Amino acid sequence: MKRLLCRGLLAFVLILLLLTAGGSVYMLRYALEPETERTDTARCFRRFIERHPETKPWLDSLKACHALRDTFATMPSGERHHAYLIPSRHSEAPVCIVLHGWRGCAIDFLDYARLFHRELGCHVLLPDLHAHGLSEGKTIGMGWQERHDVVRWMQIAAERFGARRFVVHGVSMGAATAMNVSAEPMPEGVDDVRFVEDCGYTSVWDEFSHEMKARFGLPPFPILHASSMLCGLLYGWNFSEASSLRQVAECRWPMLFIHGDSDDFVPSPMVHPLFQAKPEPKSLWVTAGTHHACSLADYPDDYLSRLRHFIPRSWLP
Repeated sequence: MKRLLCRGLLAFVLILLLLTAGGSVYMLRYALEPETERTDTARCFRRFIERHPETKPWLDSLKACHALRDTFATMPSGERHHAYLIPSRHSEAPVCIVLHGWRGCAIDFLDYARLFHRELGCHVLLPDLHAHGLSEGKTIGMGWQERHDVVRWMQIAAERFGARRFVVHGVSMGAATAMNVSAEPMPEGVDDVRFVEDCGYTSVWDEFSHEMKARFGLPPFPILHASSMLCGLLYGWNFSEASSLRQVAECRWPMLFIHGDSDDFVPSPMVHPLFQAKPEPKSLWVTAGTHHACSLADYPDDYLSRLRHFIPRSWLP
């Protein structure tokens, strides 16, 4: 009987280990695997115009005067990454770097680019983040590894436009990226930066823990712990260290926090510890009835007004 119990316990442990290993591999693939058709830019443009037909005249005008420019650059990792550059008519304008969300691409966020370029007169740079769009990379870094790439793009934009003032704007994973960038040393020559984070998460661990419960009804232990450990072994970072909460606590630049109060993908309450952790100067705007990444769509006039108030008037043409 004792031997049977030992065998049964051993079998149970082995099954649990196999399930944990399989679950952690699935978790990594589900969360970090790039979109399969990410390099099909023609499809991305068609999809964007279908969703935002009001932007077509602006895009057509950019293309007619060759103002929507592809550029490629080598990142600190040695990978070749892609971005779109949109120069302003005003040479002294600041540069806005627009950061897209998870499994998106730069094209998906041209509506934000239009806001900064047409309405605010900024130069705009829209990068395809690591393993998105036309940028190289085999796995998504959830805004943590990408922070180094954004600093590199800031350096490139400063050289290209002669700019010393920047706005770094991100939505969802792009917002987490922006917050992670905010604690990093800025490139030489960059004098002032404003950060706008729209519905970003406190940490990769917190976001994945929420998704495991919401989508699969599972607690974090043991799969999330195993996945984080596996991510560290394979890709050099883990879910706990990828903390926007810790990064904003070290940020000395002004930051505008935006979040919809009906967001159930990146839960709305996440914005409050982020806002509390960030030292002054800072601002918070919680949009009523807004779901994930919909604040601009729901409140376009207010969104623009908030940006005008947040960005120093002396910066804008």
